[in-house]
Amino acid sequence: MLIQEVILENFMSYEYARVPLKPGVNVICGPNGAGKSSILLAISVALGQSYTERSRRLSDLIRWGRDHARVTLILDNTRRGGRRPVPKFNKDQIFLTRVLRKDGKYWFELDNKAVGKQDVERLLSRLGVDPNNMLIIMHQNMVEQFIVLSPQEKLRMVEAAVGLESYRENVLQARRKLVQMLSQEDSIGKLLESAEQTLNYWREQYDRLQEKRQLLNKRRFLERELAWAEVSRKELFISELEAKRRGELALLEQIEMEFKDASEMLKSSQEQLERLREEWRNTLNERINIERERAASQAIIHLCGQLLREISLENNPAAGLSLLKADSLKELMENHEQRLSKLEVEGIKAKTSMLEESMEKMGNRILDARINMALLNYRSANVKESLREVERELREAKAQLDSLIKRAESAGPRIATARSAGEILEEIRVTDGHLAALANVSDDVERMYESYSRLYLELKGKAQLAAENREKALEEVKTRMQSWRNVMQSLLDRVNIAYQKILAQLQAAGEVRLVNAHDIEAAGLEILVGFKGGTPVTLNAYTQSGGERTTATMSFLLALQQHVRSPLRAVDEYDVHMDPKNRELIAQTLISAIKDTDVQYVVITPSQITFAKDDVNVITVQNVEGKSIIREVA
Repeated sequence: MLIQEVILENFMSYEYARVPLKPGVNVICGPNGAGKSSILLAISVALGQSYTERSRRLSDLIRWGRDHARVTLILDNTRRGGRRPVPKFNKDQIFLTRVLRKDGKYWFELDNKAVGKQDVERLLSRLGVDPNNMLIIMHQNMVEQFIVLSPQEKLRMVEAAVGLESYRENVLQARRKLVQMLSQEDSIGKLLESAEQTLNYWREQYDRLQEKRQLLNKRRFLERELAWAEVSRKELFISELEAKRRGELALLEQIEMEFKDASEMLKSSQEQLERLREEWRNTLNERINIERERAASQAIIHLCGQLLREISLENNPAAGLSLLKADSLKELMENHEQRLSKLEVEGIKAKTSMLEESMEKMGNRILDARINMALLNYRSANVKESLREVERELREAKAQLDSLIKRAESAGPRIATARSAGEILEEIRVTDGHLAALANVSDDVERMYESYSRLYLELKGKAQLAAENREKALEEVKTRMQSWRNVMQSLLDRVNIAYQKILAQLQAAGEVRLVNAHDIEAAGLEILVGFKGGTPVTLNAYTQSGGERTTATMSFLLALQQHVRSPLRAVDEYDVHMDPKNRELIAQTLISAIKDTDVQYVVITPSQITFAKDDVNVITVQNVEGKSIIREVA
């Protein structure tokens, strides 16, 4: 039992009324316009049913001429099995009130304390009541509304009524999780694709950076090679200078030796010339003496001859003296002729000529020696000058070599190279050309590449994890879907059996079945019914008559009763279109279904005949002079 009493104040046609309800079936009957449906509407308003708020303004429910209305439900909170239904309220009764005002202000009260609608919803959820489910509270014309609902909406109402929403919610939650996983996987996939594209760009830039670094290393190596090549070239140049210096020294030594030899030869030649000159002078003196003697002898001979001619021509008495003189002259002439013949003038001439020739040769030899010595002096001076130049170049080259070695050592250890500096410089120019093309590649590229590499790996890991989560979520959806399907199929199987039994009493046939069970969104409840031996067809607003529709709907509701969790159920004028027999059978079935349970059923009907039994609480409503009055019939 849920509601012990309903208290109405200025609500619709009620000025003040108290409607006691009991466990089991509570029948509210009375003539049309008496205010029967207003009681169910008041209960709905107090429970916060949104249906009533959609159908009309709540201020329209206030009694004419009044400025406010109150509906109070006295809820049963007595202990059951040692516990109260709502432990928060340690009392047997809970007063739930809805206050309505003409100015449009509405509020709830719990035990005379204003509360929000959410507090009321939590309370009702604790009690297992869903006032918005028409399978729990079915107002006028809702039977027809239920029929026209889609199979999906019917199924959801059944789930809510029997408390199986959690299975659907589990499936939907798993599907939302799956959608989230798919969305996350898709987002990560897009991020991964974008990151991969970005990473490919930075990889290209990183490759260019690596190429640049290799070129820089190559250039440093080439600079090192060039430095040591210049050292080698300078060392070779120094070696050549040293070789040249040695050659110049050797040449200078040779010249000095030649000069020495020439000097010695000149000295020897001069000494020989001096001896030749001495000998020539001696020979010349000797020749002069000989020539003098010869001349003297020739003069004497000529004179003697002239004297002899003169003597021979003279015929003087002193002829004897003349003969004596002639003999003396002849003897003297002979002596000088003999002496002249003994003089070797030619030999002396030949010797003199020979000595003069030797002296001339020796003079020429001395001249040649002196010329040679002059040339040697000139050559020596040139060689010495060249040697000084070589030594100067050698000193400069060695100083340059020291500088080159220091610069080369700063570039790195020595390396051997067979290439010339020109070849190395040419390769450096080519390398610089390649480096110029990579000038815009900065070292930040490596940081960006590493950053995006980490991001890509991280996203790849997340993508893998998302794929794993997707598989888990998919498996969870399948598992929960199977659980939901099993539970719903089991429920509908039991409801179907009860439904067929009730229809059998009404001489009808039918079936309750789950359709599109593979998809929870498309899954629905299909109710089939066939009267008077007809083949069961889907219950709808066009195939069956009004009485058949309400009979089938109530048969389904009664078949579902034992599974509904709400302690309160209500239905308004369900039997208007039923024939008497079906009305009676449905009433008996309802009473039987509720018997020996804690369920409280409120039935609104214009006639109480079908419920005239001792185990039914009958409440009669009358309208006297525009005021509804409650009369309880035990």
